[in-house]
Amino acid sequence: MNLIIRKVTIVDPSSPFHHQTTDLKITDGIIEKIGNLIPSELTHEEFKRDGLHLSRGWFDTSVCLGEPGFEDRETINHGLEVAAKSGFTGIALQPNSYPIIDNQSQVHFVKQKAANAATDLFPIGALTKGSEGKDLAELFDMKNAGAIAFGDYGKSMSNANLLKIALQYVQDFDGLVFAFSQDENIKGNGVANEGIVSTRLGLKGIPNLAEELIVARNLFLLEYAGGKMHIPTISTSKSVELVKEAKKKGLQVTCSVAVHHLVLTDEKLGGFDTRFKVSPPLRTEEDRKALLEGVLDNTIDCITSDHNPIDIENKKMEFDLAKNGTIGLESAFSALMTVLPLEVIIDKLTFGKTILNIDNHCIEEKKIASLSIFTIGDNWEFTKKKILSKSKNSAFLGQEMKGKVIGIYNNGKLITNG
Repeated sequence: MNLIIRKVTIVDPSSPFHHQTTDLKITDGIIEKIGNLIPSELTHEEFKRDGLHLSRGWFDTSVCLGEPGFEDRETINHGLEVAAKSGFTGIALQPNSYPIIDNQSQVHFVKQKAANAATDLFPIGALTKGSEGKDLAELFDMKNAGAIAFGDYGKSMSNANLLKIALQYVQDFDGLVFAFSQDENIKGNGVANEGIVSTRLGLKGIPNLAEELIVARNLFLLEYAGGKMHIPTISTSKSVELVKEAKKKGLQVTCSVAVHHLVLTDEKLGGFDTRFKVSPPLRTEEDRKALLEGVLDNTIDCITSDHNPIDIENKKMEFDLAKNGTIGLESAFSALMTVLPLEVIIDKLTFGKTILNIDNHCIEEKKIASLSIFTIGDNWEFTKKKILSKSKNSAFLGQEMKGKVIGIYNNGKLITNG
């Protein structure tokens, strides 16, 4: 659709219109004109809200949608609509469906399902067959089919030699390996961060060491084998230090942090509410502050919602038995606004495109319009009525929020929250 957005403040440091409040005219999906008092046209609809802001389109590097196999949790079509109304013009889809996305047919399937959506879907192919950690999946075929990276969601590679071979192999086609880092033996039967809270509640603990040991190992493998590695959802202060040291060495490593690890701590577990059971677990206030510092000094490259819908049968049960995961798309931006500056949030919600070699269009005339639309002044509480996802397992229920997502303009479509 052709559109004129009225009196909108542009947030894009690379744009000559940064911080300007102006009109923006979009024709055939291209930004035709940016300026004040753009004349109305019969061929263009108009959109106006008080306090409107827009930025480059946000991108989430870790989203689970269930389909195929777990459509009761979420479908691709509905999940992409949720992403659009949450401000995301693109998402990276994790391969943890049933069957696992570990071959080119599965990559083609999910891309076809998302073909006409406003939010772009980029599949991550499983690193190993069935995400079982035994044999490498069809990486090159999946790359040719449209997979943007390779990783086994929520699973750490126990076979160090296999990860080494994967790093060497993907260099032939400039591939990227996602290396989730958690030692399953050290984790054991742990369900919460090992510390004062888990001891008080009688919950089996997962020490920081379970993550840090594998982060260190994976970085040693990267230094030896070469290639590119992304470490998703780090959660401890020592992990931040390890990544920082690796970057100083010149290793091609990036990392992300989940929104809930920047906003929440293990103190939330007092009521044994399984909405707060995530992997890696919520950590201490000390870790949370270190993660925020890692975001601010660019050790942490991007922020993800790590959106993972879980059906009520697997979430509303005893803490020890419940599955890990929280939905996070619809709460991501407004939760981050309570702990980080706006421009840092925008940078960290868009830098995933750079990591994955996806076009990150600047807000300038003659450029493709891929835009996230939001306000920044509203203060409100996240309630069940705000959940757009089919699953309701949000760790942010009852949380104070700041700023509101209005929607997106992408692929020639305007999607808003009404």
